[in-house]
Amino acid sequence: MELMYKEYGQGDPVIILHGLFGTLDNWQTIAKKMAEEYTVYIVDQRNHGRSPHGEPFDYPTMAEDLKAFMEANWIFNAHIIGHSMGGKTVMQFALDHPEMVNKLVVADIAPVKYEPRHNHIFKALSDLDLINLKSRGEADTFLKNQITDWGERQFLLKNLTRKKEGGYRFKMNLPVINKYYGDILAEIEHLDSFDGSTLFVKGGRSRHMQDSHLKTINTLFPNAIVHTIENAGHWVHADSPDEFLAIVSNFLSE
Repeated sequence: MELMYKEYGQGDPVIILHGLFGTLDNWQTIAKKMAEEYTVYIVDQRNHGRSPHGEPFDYPTMAEDLKAFMEANWIFNAHIIGHSMGGKTVMQFALDHPEMVNKLVVADIAPVKYEPRHNHIFKALSDLDLINLKSRGEADTFLKNQITDWGERQFLLKNLTRKKEGGYRFKMNLPVINKYYGDILAEIEHLDSFDGSTLFVKGGRSRHMQDSHLKTINTLFPNAIVHTIENAGHWVHADSPDEFLAIVSNFLSE
């Protein structure tokens, strides 16, 4: 599977993976700033953005997608960054292919099983009448009843793209994402640990990383450090981009 990506800058390679319902564009601002020192690749994971759709949709499969992407682009070792679902993908990748990871950065997710929190999103998006939809504004109005947070709606609406014959479609493969949702919530399990330098960046206002997760983190990533950005929520890189960039840049350059 050939993943869609954008490339910026020159220097040692850095690869960034987005979260659930996201696209590579979510990371464009960070990527362009990091490109002053690195060659930065932002990548659409399978069933998201403009990457191909396909099954299965789980972390071992997405880790192999990343390996194939690196090999196709003659990248044999890189700094790897992942947020949320992308964070679980990069954790799986580092455990499966430690020799291909220089330093690992995980943004606001732990290698643990999570309770479902997106069912209302799946329902709202599935109920959207894409064929007769006239505008994003109309979609926003429809979604408002089930998805009350404005920022969350705008994030999701980035998945809408207009069809030539009229109406809209989703860039992401919503039915397959929904089908494999349990696999996306699953914990990352492995017989080995990744002993390389690892940074977990936690949002102080986010509930995705808890103190109770530290034991699992330290078992799989014994050289991990955790840094909290107090005023950030789950989207740490969007809520506090300058602080996130400073923390990550310092970690990669050490």
